[in-house]
Amino acid sequence: MEKSKVIFGNVQPGKVYNKAVRSKNKYAKKFGDDSGRDYSARVVNNDYIGDILGVRNIAVGDAAEGTSEGFDRDKGLIVGNIRMGFGHYRISMAIASAANSMGYTPYWMDLNSYPDTTCTKVISAQNDLYSTGSRLSQKSRLFNKLFWEPMNYEGFRKLSYNAADQKNAELMVPVFRNVPKDIPVVATHVWPAQAAIHAGMEHVVNAIPDNWPMALHFAEGSIHTVQTHYAYQGYRICNGMDGSKVLKPMPEGSLRYTGHYIDHELTANIEEDCRRRIARKTDGKPMRFLLTIGGAGAQKEIFAAILNSLMPDIKAGKAALYVNIGDYQNVWEDLKRMVSGIEDISKTHFNDWNDTRKFCEDALTGDVEGIHLFCHENIFEAVYATNLLMRSCDVLVTKPSELAFYPVPKLFIKRIGGHEQWGAIHSAEIGDGTLECRDIPHTLQMIRLFMEDGELLAGMCDCIVRNKTAGIYDGAYEVVKIAAGMRR
Repeated sequence: MEKSKVIFGNVQPGKVYNKAVRSKNKYAKKFGDDSGRDYSARVVNNDYIGDILGVRNIAVGDAAEGTSEGFDRDKGLIVGNIRMGFGHYRISMAIASAANSMGYTPYWMDLNSYPDTTCTKVISAQNDLYSTGSRLSQKSRLFNKLFWEPMNYEGFRKLSYNAADQKNAELMVPVFRNVPKDIPVVATHVWPAQAAIHAGMEHVVNAIPDNWPMALHFAEGSIHTVQTHYAYQGYRICNGMDGSKVLKPMPEGSLRYTGHYIDHELTANIEEDCRRRIARKTDGKPMRFLLTIGGAGAQKEIFAAILNSLMPDIKAGKAALYVNIGDYQNVWEDLKRMVSGIEDISKTHFNDWNDTRKFCEDALTGDVEGIHLFCHENIFEAVYATNLLMRSCDVLVTKPSELAFYPVPKLFIKRIGGHEQWGAIHSAEIGDGTLECRDIPHTLQMIRLFMEDGELLAGMCDCIVRNKTAGIYDGAYEVVKIAAGMRR
């Protein structure tokens, strides 16, 4: 049965299917239909995180058509992803890290990195729309209330949305044409999972990121994995995905709970990193806050307020800041205008990956003071800098997106999109993060609480260590086991 017509046994109305067909035809008309192309697929080096995570890239269309080179059919594992913000890249890095630690070779397959293909053109167009919406939602309360929150919270939740995505994903099939079909695929966004299924890949795992169940994330034919038991319950019964209608559930075996998708390097060092955090607090060392701006480049106003509030503490040696502005160097220019005197106490680490890695290594055991800003034009470096900085920070300040699941004490600022609030709720319930601070005054209140109170940080560190013992942070390992087990 065609996947846009029936979703886990739930038949879609004719108007939903027809709308899905129109969506595919619209993109095909705009970007072309390359279903007749026989794109090459080759394994090539990744010059940025290859040495850290053992990652190699899958290059598509850069050789003679019909070419397939370099694949390890025994130990290879494809990490299928897109760049839409930084979140899906970060989850991909966690899967790659776990796979590498378990003796597999992770192949990085970014469907948004093949500019000559219809696949990438379609994804890029939708990514641009999402990024624009994210930024507008931060500037206009009316747009956020009337459009952005409802779309992210309820619009993406509907089975009808999945029907359209399934049709659009048919345009992404050609990039898989010469990829060996028996190599497992772990997709960290639903489009690579859907495209892989349509392309005939035999072993596909769909690693769902969100704690709010949305039909957006369905890729029927794959094994779906989730990070929380709450998400498992909601996805299993397709809760709320067609209004109040009781739907047919996902079949047994199609959905697995794994725990959080976390890098091996972070999981393996949880106890030591938490011990150091508590020791710094006890010894009166500057409290280290890590502020990270996501791939949409939004929320700099909140970060400017935090910086202005902490300036006296930074100058007095009571606080230190890491600020990762990703690949948005213009944010630094904005912060200089919004935070008086920031240049006087800041050191920039821009586009020097060796310098960034050395700083992160030295900060694990050494002292840190002032403000340190990180910016990298390369997307791998821009994303992974946060992962490296996490180990030596005391508190991660972030919106409750994919970072809500990471094993570090977290202060959650206002979300972008209603679905993200459920990441903060889950984190607060398992004790490794705060409630979502939905405005600047409450954010600054929580900053002061971390600074002046000894219990909050220590309590979160204790919970993180206990959570590790319970296997909550083992999700990336479990996903790799599932993918490898499908082949066996």
